[in-house]
Amino acid sequence: MSAMPGRWRPAVITLGAALLLAGACAKAEDGGTSTAGRSDPSAGAQVVQSAAPGAKTCTLEQFGGQKIDLKTAKIGFSQSEKEANPFRIAETQSMKDEAAKRGIPAGNLRTTNANSQFNKQISDVEQMIDSGVQLLVVAPLNSDGWDSVFAKASAKKVPIITIDRRINATSCADYLTFIGSDFEEQGKRAADKMAAALGNKGSVAILLGAPGNNVTTLRTKGFKDQIAKVAPGITIVFEQTGQFSREEGQKVTEQLLQSHSAINGIYAENDEMALGAQVALKGAGKRKGEVKIVSIDGTRGAVQAIADGWIHAVIESNPRFGPLAFETATKFFAGEPIPSDIIISDREYDESNAKTDLNSAY
Repeated sequence: MSAMPGRWRPAVITLGAALLLAGACAKAEDGGTSTAGRSDPSAGAQVVQSAAPGAKTCTLEQFGGQKIDLKTAKIGFSQSEKEANPFRIAETQSMKDEAAKRGIPAGNLRTTNANSQFNKQISDVEQMIDSGVQLLVVAPLNSDGWDSVFAKASAKKVPIITIDRRINATSCADYLTFIGSDFEEQGKRAADKMAAALGNKGSVAILLGAPGNNVTTLRTKGFKDQIAKVAPGITIVFEQTGQFSREEGQKVTEQLLQSHSAINGIYAENDEMALGAQVALKGAGKRKGEVKIVSIDGTRGAVQAIADGWIHAVIESNPRFGPLAFETATKFFAGEPIPSDIIISDREYDESNAKTDLNSAY
């Protein structure tokens, strides 16, 4: 991961060290026992950024569940969005790959896809609980509206690990833990990249993610707050949701260019919208690099677009949750304390590393 001048970057630690750190409020040392989450970040695996000392933890005894063997357990994974999106493809595949690696029979891992329909995701998860799954891993579409799921899961003491997006609920009661990125920090890092690209002045548009989840809210807040702090000469002149979709990102950018043809920068809250914006810019006759695009995700298409000169920078949001999700569940069912939040460390891409690090993208 590229470090930013003047910005504090937390040390990367293993999940095992993070759990020890949170459970014993002790200082963990980097370089502990090798785990699935300990892989070299250049290889694309997730690594843990932090699990704060003194943070809330949860044990199997506190939760009130039963010890199970994951190799024989029924496990459910609920995907939120269509797997035409590279992030979702990589996320689901990571779960399947890790299950296979750990010797879990394919039939014991049930996967569903809500196709961006929240009512369907709720129904999917409730049906999995009714069918007898003993562990749920959920990539939530929305952050609210999960009460019926929690009631069912609580009645059967089924632990829920949330990944990628937070659910607004109580850890160790409604759900077990959240594993994901620091979304507000992603927005701040994107703002730093934009400010540097524009020399701290100019006009910028924001292609907002889908409403109703904390990813959009925090990526927007982080970007706006950091722009106001480091580059008050930059004005945000346009904001509209592109629904995290390439097609919508293109449509919104086409609308943007009709009213702000001289826009200097576009902050896209995911790579799919950024790639849609690229198509719109080409269609409007814009040259490579004329409008600086900064986005978040780290897909192969977006990193290639940096190498090709169309996108300025990308802040990674790593979707390879399988190893950390299964490692967390293994520790939980072994009786070890699990932090309420496991925050991963994300790299970034720009012209300095896009070509050499393309294979780390997904």
